[in-house]
Amino acid sequence: MTPPPLPPLPSFPPDFLWGVSASAFQIEGAVDAEGRGPSAWDAFTREPGRIRDGSHADVATDHYHRYREDVALMAQLGVCAYRFSVSWSRVQPSGEGPVNQRGLDFYDRLVDELCAAGIAPVPTLFHWDTPLALEERGGWLDRDTAYRFAAYASVVAERLGDRVPRWITLNEPAEITLLGYGIGEHAPGRRLVFDALPVAHHQLLAHGLGVEALRAAGAREIGIAASHSPVWTAGETGEDRAAAELYDTLMNRLFADPILTGAYPEGWAELMPGPVAEDLKAISAPLDWYGINYYNPALVGAPKPEAVTSLAGIDLPPDLPFGLHEIEGHERTDFGWPVVPEGLSELLLNFRTRYGDSLPPVVITENGCSYGDGPDPANGGRVADVRRIAYHDGHLRALHRAMAEGVDVRGYFIWSILDNFEWAEGYRQRFGLVHVDYETLARTPKDSYAWYRDVIRHSRPGSLGEVRPESPGEVR
Repeated sequence: MTPPPLPPLPSFPPDFLWGVSASAFQIEGAVDAEGRGPSAWDAFTREPGRIRDGSHADVATDHYHRYREDVALMAQLGVCAYRFSVSWSRVQPSGEGPVNQRGLDFYDRLVDELCAAGIAPVPTLFHWDTPLALEERGGWLDRDTAYRFAAYASVVAERLGDRVPRWITLNEPAEITLLGYGIGEHAPGRRLVFDALPVAHHQLLAHGLGVEALRAAGAREIGIAASHSPVWTAGETGEDRAAAELYDTLMNRLFADPILTGAYPEGWAELMPGPVAEDLKAISAPLDWYGINYYNPALVGAPKPEAVTSLAGIDLPPDLPFGLHEIEGHERTDFGWPVVPEGLSELLLNFRTRYGDSLPPVVITENGCSYGDGPDPANGGRVADVRRIAYHDGHLRALHRAMAEGVDVRGYFIWSILDNFEWAEGYRQRFGLVHVDYETLARTPKDSYAWYRDVIRHSRPGSLGEVRPESPGEVR
């Protein structure tokens, strides 16, 4: 049964940046190709039990060899920009020292292909795949990694900077800190809980030093892609409110405050290593825009027996000073994440209130959902992912409401262009606008691809009035 058509979307500015996202480790494959060194995630996937379906990313979607096909899909989609990441260990196999020119050549070819298709390349310099040699020396627990990152940023900017209009330093430093080093669900698999705080500081320092390196290389339009969510309080007690405030600090303020205000939340600077006051001067270097990755709110209260011990497949330590709760009353993605579009507008309005003039223009650098819809042989192989269309439609409406209330948002990137290797989930979760058959690597645009194509088409300069996406159908 075909669902009824969605009502028209409100109009977005004609220069609004419509994009799609991906990351190197999740799509490139070719892990041993042309001098690439191993990353912490390569090692993590080899540890039994780390990846839920027992898979690895040695091939992933083979974007390394099929990038021209993928760029052609983006060109047909009509996106303004492609947010990809550069594999640090493909450029510097050990994370420092000699440059692997063949690795840089790949990104040179990718950028040229994007430019020829009229798509702005938006590279993220670090998307979780720390070179293994650096990880074995301490990784982000080691202050020196921040300086190695800045040197690497210079190398990439000097090679690609003449064609790249917009740069991202790091992706989601909160997730590396909390999932990678705090509770061990992601690479490198450490379970340090609050002893992981130096990881947060060293990534923030890497960001600041990276901004400096990019500016020195002539880069313009620099930002970061940070994950944030509104925090809802589960309960009415003072303990519930204190727990929610602590979680808000850990997930939001611990990373945004130093960048946007030059200071840690009260009491947190004392927990960080090194010359913190001096580091904060680098960390708070002015940005041209601030990237926000949004997926869903968090419901948090005091530690109680009814709090969940596992959330979306992630096992939580038993002694946390807060309790996480499932958000009821909302539809869920196949990942188990609640679908809460209004959380995006709430988050943006909260940021405007909290940071005021310190908040630069915002770009939504990730927003997406996992649904397992596949090609239907009875319908010509069509992938009718109506839930993904409804998800993005709802979030674009919520985004527009925040913009109407004065939040300066300049762009929206869907996560992701392709189904891919979804970290600890392996290939069990599908976020793509394009379906990938992991046996044949065949790409099949989903109905959501056609829907997003039409949203973009009707929002291009010269279009007037409301956006009226056509009904999803065959991608032409």
